[in-house]
Amino acid sequence: QVQLVESGGGLVQAGGSLILSCVVSEDIFNFNAISWFRQPPGKQRDMVAEIRAGGNTNYADSAKGRFTISRTLDKNTVYLRMDSLKPEDTAVYYCHARRGSDMGYLEYWGQGTQVTVSS
Repeated sequence: QVQLVESGGGLVQAGGSLILSCVVSEDIFNFNAISWFRQPPGKQRDMVAEIRAGGNTNYADSAKGRFTISRTLDKNTVYLRMDSLKPEDTAVYYCHARRGSDMGYLEYWGQGTQVTVSS
């Protein structure tokens, strides 16, 4: 079974930085994309950053210019570096993996890690 384990969340002051890690139980190239989603309290879960198998990256408008997604393939780890953090970045952050099959796309989720940004 595919497992994704996040770590690195915590409390940080506005303007500070934080790095999240996602350890994937399989070769990252087995997936079309690895993504970071976040879910603020009382709101829906939305994608903030994505890295595809070929290395192409995409970011939500709210994250572009402040967040950076990267990978270390020998450790099967994907990182999210967050700079210039704002209180509105406070959310549970989830690692997500997606790949295709003859039954369509399969999706996998990590357990989430809490990020709290104080003003």
